[in-house]
Parts: sequence; structure tokens; C-alpha cells
Amino acid sequence: MSQEQDPALIAHLAKKGIDDKMVMGHPAGLFILFFTEMWERFSYYGMRALLTVFLITEIAAGGWEWDNADAMQLYAWYTGLVYLTPLLGGIIADKFTGFRKAILLGALVMTLGHLSMAFEGINPYFFYAGLVLMILGNGLFKPNISSMVGNLYPDSSSKKDAGYTIFYMGINAGAFLGMLLCGYIGEKVGWHYGFGLAGVFMLFGMLQFYFGTKIFGDIGAKPEKHTKEELEKIAEESDEEVLAPNVVRDRLVVVGVLMVASIFFFFAFEQAGGSMTVFAKDYTQRILEGSTGTIFKWVDAILTIFPIIIVTWVLYGLGKKIYKAYPLTIIFTAISFVLIWILGVWKVYREFSLEQTEVTVSWFQILNSFFIITLASSFSKLWEKVWNPSGPVKFAMGLALVGVGFVVLSLGANSIPQGATSASVSMIWLILAYFFHTTGELCLSPVGLSYVSKLSPKRLAGLLFGLWFTASAIANFIAGMTGSYIDKISETYSMSTFFLIIAAIPMGAAVILLLLNPKLKKMMHGIN
Repeated sequence: MSQEQDPALIAHLAKKGIDDKMVMGHPAGLFILFFTEMWERFSYYGMRALLTVFLITEIAAGGWEWDNADAMQLYAWYTGLVYLTPLLGGIIADKFTGFRKAILLGALVMTLGHLSMAFEGINPYFFYAGLVLMILGNGLFKPNISSMVGNLYPDSSSKKDAGYTIFYMGINAGAFLGMLLCGYIGEKVGWHYGFGLAGVFMLFGMLQFYFGTKIFGDIGAKPEKHTKEELEKIAEESDEEVLAPNVVRDRLVVVGVLMVASIFFFFAFEQAGGSMTVFAKDYTQRILEGSTGTIFKWVDAILTIFPIIIVTWVLYGLGKKIYKAYPLTIIFTAISFVLIWILGVWKVYREFSLEQTEVTVSWFQILNSFFIITLASSFSKLWEKVWNPSGPVKFAMGLALVGVGFVVLSLGANSIPQGATSASVSMIWLILAYFFHTTGELCLSPVGLSYVSKLSPKRLAGLLFGLWFTASAIANFIAGMTGSYIDKISETYSMSTFFLIIAAIPMGAAVILLLLNPKLKKMMHGIN
């Protein structure tokens, strides 16, 4: 649908004073948010890919040589708080700053956090200060940029879901490139260079957003404050269906059940930056020789260059539309792309010039973003045209698939002797595990947000989305703490047993959800 055929969107843009230039049929402002979020996710996931590896790497190799348990516990606190602070960030933006100032302040604080971590070699306190700044900055940034995307469209616009899909692709493109390049430079060149590189692109994301803020018109400029009379008028004009109290109660119970189920899923899924990183570092054969090494170099080269080509094309489309009105936004984004091209080509050239191919530990984490980008449209078509089961069934599928991923890892770890501190298991087991984990995520994560939106009364939607993030915070904390037992369980039983335990928990939750599905479907009262 072209913009001319969406009068609701055109009227909304005019009402809010938003620049009406369009890129690919969407407001140009969406793509400024796309690149801002892309570089923020580049910085966040680039640093996260390095965090555990850096902590457990030997001092001789520049790491801190922590034991796995201590590294996992720090990882648990960090990732848990990263998902908790957006609750406060949303309140600050709503009450005091507005979305824009919160995003800019959050981006600045995160840039300083990455800068601080780059000086970890001078004093370890710089590292801890950097983590604190990253947690605080993320809290201000994350909830408010997503709100900005939603405010670009009226609720009645058929383009709103597609706008979020484009934004979601920006998230995954940034995560993919961040883990690929920051991880590579951190492990192969120097940890502080990897941490610092993440901050450089966060800075560019902040600058391109700052110089393009006028494109958003009134959106996010200041917090919306309404008088009591205005709030009553908004409530009267709302088209929300008036529901019986028992219907509201039943639907909220379903939301609660799905949130608890999400904790079981993300407890397993978020092992990626913890116990799965330990497995990749110490127990996986990452030295590739002969034709295997050559094939990997070509695959890695394609994975490095192709995403950069795609996002460069998106930038070209945006630049054609808004360069005259917002030149500094395009210039700073273009500079960041020149740097990313230089780094990408340098990485590929460097790898082909080396005789031996060593896969970095952080490389495996890019597989999640890669599989999301390649499989997301297929899952969307599956739900739309082939089979569209209820939300609880989709959740059960997600839980089962993440469990299957750990069953695969358990099979791969079966040859590792009890108490072994190193091994050389084929990397195919990790690749398969990430594949199953990503298919599980595509069944559960987008569906979860959709059901929270559909089942929640509008007056409680903000609170329930906040609770969804709280559930993610709890899951991340539990994931890290559980991962800290990897050595103890491996010594007492085996590495294979550790992964089987992780597999059994979400698979058990999947069975319970399937048993509850008939009851939950009734309690949704027509929502499917």
C-alpha cells in the first residue's frame, strides 16, 4: 500500500507535525529510529558477546581469568538489571523528559559506559563503572525508542505492524554486526579495542538521531501532561470495548500464565551469553584446517559483507529523501558506514591472509540474529496461511524447541569425560542448538508481545508491558546464576547432564501449557 492509499497515516503525520517524506512507503522518521536502534544494538550485543569470554580468558591473553561461576554471576546481575531499568526509564520519560531527551541521555550515558570499559586495562574500576553506565543508559534508551516507533502511526494504520517489522530488522542487523565485528576485534586484536568500538558506533547513533529530531514533529518532544478533564474526554472517545469484569480477569490470568512461561523460555535461551559461551570457548573445536577452513572463510565473508550491503542500500534510500533537510543526520550515518565497510573488508582480508582458521568464541552468537533474519518471514507466512494455533500452543512450541536445542548440545557433549576442563567437540552441535533456539524464539517472543497487547485493557497495557520486561529480567538473572553451576555439575555428573537439566525445564513447562491450553483458550474469550 502506498502512502497515498493510507489517508489515516497522512492525517496523523500532519496532525503531529511529522515530516511527511516517505521511504519504502513508511515515514522517513522510522528509518532514523532504525539506524539509531541499529547502532545501539550493535554496541550492546557487541559488548555482551565479549563480556563472559573476557572474564574467563587467561591473564596472559589479556583477560581476567575468572572462574566460570564468578563470570556467570556477574553476567546474571548485568543482564538482569539491563531488562529491569527500562521500567524506570519509561516512567522518567513519561513524567519528566519526553522520549527524545531520554533517548539522547541514554545514548550518551551508554557511550560513556563503553568508553569507560575500553580503559579496563588501566584500572578494573573503569570496567565496573562502564557496566553500571550501560545499565542506566539502556534503561533510558530502550523503552522510549520503541514508543517513538509506535507514535509515528495511528492505531488504525495498516502500516504499523510493518513499521515494527522494519524496526525489528534494524535491531537484528545491529546485533549481528556488533557480535561479529566487536567480538572479532576484541578476541583477535585486543579486548579494549572491542569494548571501545562498541562505543564509537553508539556515539554515531546518538549524533544521527540528535540532528534528525525535527523530523518527528511533536512526538516525544516533551512528556504529555493532561488535565483531569482531558483524561476523561480521552476515555470517553476511546473505542475500547467495554468488557465484563470476569472477562478482564480471565484475560489477565492468561497474560500472567504466558509471562511465567516466558521466564522458563528465556532462562534457557539466555544461556547463549553464559554457559553456551563457556562451551564454545573450552569444549568446541574452533581450529579449522584444509578445505573446512576455506569453506568457513567464504561463509564468514558472505555473512560479514552481505548485511552491510543491505543496510547501506537502506541508508541510500533515506539519504535521497531527507539529505537536503537533515544533512548532518545523513553525514554522520554515512561516516559510520564508511567505518563499518573498512572494518568488514579488513576482517575478511585478514582472515584470508591467515593459514590457520580459528573461529572466535563470540562468532556463534551471531547465529541467532542470522537465523531470525532468514526465518522470520517464513514463520509469519506459516501462521498466516498454513497453521495458526492458539497463543499457548505457540508458547509451548517455543519452549519445546529451546529444549530440543539443549538436547542437541547434550548429545554433542556426551563424549566429554566427567570433570574435563577442555575438549574439541564439533561446532555443528552449537550451530544446530542456535537454530532450534531461534525457531523457538520466533514461536514465542513476537507472539508474546502481541498477546500482551491484545489481552490487556488499554488502561493497564503500559503496566503489563513493564511486567513483561520484569519477567525477562528475572529470566536473565536466573539464567546467569544457573550457568554458574556448569563446572560443579560437570565435575559431579557430566557436561551432557548439565545441558539435559537445562533442556528438561522448558520442555516440562511446554507440557503443562499444552495441558492448560483448552482452559486458557476459553479464558481468552474470543481472542486468538
